[in-house]
Amino acid sequence: MRAAFYNRLGAARTVLEIGDREIPTPGPGEVRVRVVASGVNPSDVKSRAGIVLRPSFSEPIIPHSDGAGIIDEVGEGVSRQRIGERVWIWNAQWKRVNGTCAEFIALPSQQAVKLPDNTSFEAGACLGIPATTAHRAVHIGPPMEGQSVLISGGAGAVGAYAVQFAKAMRATVITTVSSPEKAAYVRKLGADHIIDYRTEDVVERVREITAGAGVHRVIEVDYAANFEIVRRSLRSHGVAVVYGSRSDESPISIMAYSRKNQTVHGILCYELLDGDRRSAIEDLTTAMEGGVLTHTIAARFPLELVADAHEAVECGRVIGNVVIDIAHPSTR
Repeated sequence: MRAAFYNRLGAARTVLEIGDREIPTPGPGEVRVRVVASGVNPSDVKSRAGIVLRPSFSEPIIPHSDGAGIIDEVGEGVSRQRIGERVWIWNAQWKRVNGTCAEFIALPSQQAVKLPDNTSFEAGACLGIPATTAHRAVHIGPPMEGQSVLISGGAGAVGAYAVQFAKAMRATVITTVSSPEKAAYVRKLGADHIIDYRTEDVVERVREITAGAGVHRVIEVDYAANFEIVRRSLRSHGVAVVYGSRSDESPISIMAYSRKNQTVHGILCYELLDGDRRSAIEDLTTAMEGGVLTHTIAARFPLELVADAHEAVECGRVIGNVVIDIAHPSTR
């Protein structure tokens, strides 16, 4: 099979290769998926670059945790009725060497979830990390109905889903963006208030919008860069949900939150509890079947241009998700 892989860490154009790898055979409890689309997430490019440390392996790594395709074979203990099923994939390359950036992947059956017929494979490749993280971010803590939430980077892959989920829960959504184009995008997703953090003081705007009280919840993509905004935007007894940070370092003591009875939750979608994972899958399936979830594919690349796809994610200028087309359209 054709696949992208790397043997060492470094820049995308330096270390990523395209070549032939052995087609995997599904083991007991596993399914094999013929991959149609592979999602590229910030964690994928950080792992390849060595920014995020992962366990070392003695064999080449096929990147990407998210993807979608069709089950073409099953292992012992899995119903053969699953063969031919359209699925989306989660945690494909978490603590494993073989991810979705290949024509085939074998993985545990539960990590291949039925994809509704009205949802494209490209959209399915955006669910494992972006949509699942966003779902968890809005469900941690008290119910959000009637509450206010500040979503950092609402035009990002996770942020866009968080805006939609929060609005569906009848929350007042405030979000930050970095351009008029991104502002227009999040407005279409339902954001109530939009702050351009390049030209406006985020904390002052939040205080203005909330009549000085602050928001009930902050969903933050880069805590190291925005810890002061998080702390100063949050009201007493509020909840800060952090799912990303460019650095592990921040000078804020836990007492800065304790004095206001505030709670800080960290999210790593790779390690969700089984119940939280099931809840996310059920809600995502319902939303997709109802046609009420917007998936934004910012850019699509063929397998041969996987380095370009990684660079598109790294530049941070795309609005939406980046996807690799694995299967030729005529074979879908």
